[in-house]
Amino acid sequence: MASFTITKRAKANGDFSYRCGIVVKKNNAIIHRESKTFRKKELARTYGKKRVQEIENDEIGVKKTIPLGALLDLYIEDIHLWEQTGRTKRYVIQMLRDCDIASINSNKLKTSDLIKHCKIRQEAGAKPATVYHDVCYLRAVMKKAQPVFDIEANCAIFDEALPTLIDMGLIGKSDKRTRRPTEVELEKLKKGLELRQNQKANGQVRIPYLDILEFSILTCMRIGEICKLKWDDLNQDHKTILVRDRKDPRKKEGNHMIAPLLGDSFNIAVKQPKTSELIFPYNPRSVSAGFQRVRNELGIED
Repeated sequence: MASFTITKRAKANGDFSYRCGIVVKKNNAIIHRESKTFRKKELARTYGKKRVQEIENDEIGVKKTIPLGALLDLYIEDIHLWEQTGRTKRYVIQMLRDCDIASINSNKLKTSDLIKHCKIRQEAGAKPATVYHDVCYLRAVMKKAQPVFDIEANCAIFDEALPTLIDMGLIGKSDKRTRRPTEVELEKLKKGLELRQNQKANGQVRIPYLDILEFSILTCMRIGEICKLKWDDLNQDHKTILVRDRKDPRKKEGNHMIAPLLGDSFNIAVKQPKTSELIFPYNPRSVSAGFQRVRNELGIED
């Protein structure tokens, strides 16, 4: 049995949209779910009535194809997929649900649709590297459509579209950082971070910013990697440590590497208090936020 509901949603600009959600149940269990968003409530209601009738008349073809917005919703609602999704990818997928491209059916996506979406995003201020994430993550969701949800999706279109999007300058990879901090800037940073870590923490854990800064410079590790280092992975005889899930664009998990702790990095590690299984048991976001505040207060840019 198919039914629909209308949900009113507020947009960032103060306007409202109306989302028509379609649910199909069999033996009191949901076997299909889809949705589509409209500017007016009447349009959403008309669509809901029509779609329910179509499903009731041809229930076998229910999962053939759905709007991309509905496919994105299915992806979000699948706990096995969503729990494995990183923070940036989650943000992009949720953002795509409110874009015009979300109204296109999963098996009807064309290169021209992707070009239009990328142009709209660039006009809104997004850079080619940011828009590239839109395309990559939409492709990743569409690849799950057939095997996971039994829904047809035109994934092959991306092989055709990507070269064109790159040639048009609509998507691209981020620029490499070429500027390193000067010795004067580093000294300023160290003094600023020392002041910050010595401030009263109001009951919160004090973060050893200086040790983490020095350790990151000596090991070339990211903050996220440093804050996941474990005492059990530290080899004190060889002065090495196992870095788990090191960032690699080709491999998201299981990319473990043994890294040498050169210079004074080994001494910095072993002098940390053993209050946790982690050597630096701090939230990497808090560490980054503290560093950025000090950097901005000092006027150090780029």
